[in-house]
Amino acid sequence: MASDSRQILVTSALPYANNSIHIGHLVEYIQTDIWVRFQRQRGHRCTYVCASDAHGTPVMLRARELNVEPEALVDAIRAEHQRDFAGFGVAFDNYYTTHSPENEYFVQQIYSRLREGNYITQRSIRQAYDEQAKMFLPDRFVRGNCPRCGADDQYGDSCDVCGSTYSPGDLVNPRSVLSGAAPVERESEHYFFTLGAFEASLRDWIGSGVVDTGVAKKLDEWFQAGLQDWDISRDAPYFGFRIPDTEDKYFYVWLDAPVGYLASLKNLADETGQPGVEHFFAPDSPTEVYHFIGKDIAYFHTLFWPAVLEGAGFRKPTGVFVHGFLTVNGEKMSKSRGSFIPAATYLAHLNPEYLRYYYACKLGPGLDDLDLNLEDFVSRTNADLVGKFVNIASRCAGFIQRGFDGQLASELDDADLYAHFVAEGDSIATHYEQREYGKAMREIMALADRANQYIDEHKPWVLAKDPDQAARVQSVCTQGINLFRVLLAYLKPVLPVLTEKAEAFLAAGELDWGARVTPLLDHRVQTFEPLLQRVDEKAVTAMVEAVRESASAASANDDTPAEETISIDDFLQVDLRVATVVTAERVEGADKLLRLTLDVGGRERQVLSGIRAAYDPAALAGRQVIVVANLAPRKMRFGISEGMVLAAGDGDDIFLLAPDSGARSGMRVT
Repeated sequence: MASDSRQILVTSALPYANNSIHIGHLVEYIQTDIWVRFQRQRGHRCTYVCASDAHGTPVMLRARELNVEPEALVDAIRAEHQRDFAGFGVAFDNYYTTHSPENEYFVQQIYSRLREGNYITQRSIRQAYDEQAKMFLPDRFVRGNCPRCGADDQYGDSCDVCGSTYSPGDLVNPRSVLSGAAPVERESEHYFFTLGAFEASLRDWIGSGVVDTGVAKKLDEWFQAGLQDWDISRDAPYFGFRIPDTEDKYFYVWLDAPVGYLASLKNLADETGQPGVEHFFAPDSPTEVYHFIGKDIAYFHTLFWPAVLEGAGFRKPTGVFVHGFLTVNGEKMSKSRGSFIPAATYLAHLNPEYLRYYYACKLGPGLDDLDLNLEDFVSRTNADLVGKFVNIASRCAGFIQRGFDGQLASELDDADLYAHFVAEGDSIATHYEQREYGKAMREIMALADRANQYIDEHKPWVLAKDPDQAARVQSVCTQGINLFRVLLAYLKPVLPVLTEKAEAFLAAGELDWGARVTPLLDHRVQTFEPLLQRVDEKAVTAMVEAVRESASAASANDDTPAEETISIDDFLQVDLRVATVVTAERVEGADKLLRLTLDVGGRERQVLSGIRAAYDPAALAGRQVIVVANLAPRKMRFGISEGMVLAAGDGDDIFLLAPDSGARSGMRVT
């Protein structure tokens, strides 16, 4: 590690553990991951932690709806989130949970220190109570008209239209999200954090440039209105940590959620021996701490959280980076329009690096929303990544491989052009550092245009026809491959999977930021393999249709009686596995059955399946299917069946369900 390397802790907001990740969430995690990968590529020590936001009334009620314990729901959702993040190349050093011993330890430590500092007060308040649901309502479980601008259907704590903050009692025409009834007010003893005690230090901190200008202006409005005491307690029933010395009071989820950053860091430190909380959060720490968040939670991360840290004796963040929301085709995401796209649905249809690149093209450091225009998504990705960037390598690699056995020339054809590409890295690095990804992508693609222009000017395909021009062909294509390598270094934070493939082709090790300075000369590259396919418009259409169909099915099932549903625990008992058909044959005397011998991860089993009318046995050998692996063996008229192969049908047609390419026999379906 370089002697001038920085030590950086980076976090993304904790995703709530009651629902799936969608492409709107991914704006933040992709933005963060790109920044982290850039810092590491520059040689800095950058630790990236996150966790599931596990506590609160929504998780409790969702678990109750599914008839499972909240802990089981949190574990299942956390596993799903980890799978989806990994699918998009978001590489956390640790992805933990706020429902953990480490988090409880830090929450209680912070609360104790705040009490000792006289920053906690108690008083009786009147709050919304749902008499039908028989529970006090969290702010976001009350909706109504904003008391400031009149916008309807707003949450009980803030307005999405005008940005005002208030209490549920201020709403006009309030109603309970749980029952639809108008809530009544009841008294309850609550605990408050005296946020106003930190006004001066918060003003100084914000004025030091830790947030962007747009955020600072919004914070000034809150200062002008006066910082109010913050209610950090909630009444039972509540899924969370009980406040010490109380029987029925729990820490509000927004107190323990950001503490999850500390808990995840401690868990990582305990597991690996890496620097932990004391290293990054000591008041005099020389390290850097950055939070990436959405603008809807700026209030919590730029006022409450830094004040809590200060009051508990910890350092404040070095910076809080706030981004806008995602729209799709210029509109708010919608399931019925097919634009509310779960991460898993996207991954089932499209390469995740398309989205990483498209978001990078759109992202800047401010609060502006970004739009995913699906038509532009297809055309830009194909034009930039395939038509410009990958095209450079594919145009040159074949000549080097066929004519020179992969050996690059010992000199560049145009050293000045190469030096220009290298020099542009300073500007591109500045853009990455300042989260001006859109500017970085534009500069990179301008260089890609220049590289393709160079190849067009020298026409190696024409030179190759003349045996006397062999040295020129090698020199020109060596220049092209080296220009491609510089661009690869610049795109590495955005396209980690493509980069790994290209690094294998270049056969020169991992490409850090400084490696671009020295070209690859008199060096043997490997056989070039295609790095990226064009975006298929049909795949985008299929993805949108899948979302629409899912929304339609969910709507149709709204009135399904509760007794016809199963719990998540019931579903998790079904062991679905990828299997490969070894042999398939007709069952004599049976009109519908085929006898399948399946390889389920090294173990063979026999399954009798009623798919004879739809499939020729000779065509099934080697095909992958999905099998219920833990189904008890059934003794049938024609033999024992040791499982069930999954298929879909409407009575007339039958279609086997199969995994995507790359799955291996024995893999569990999750």
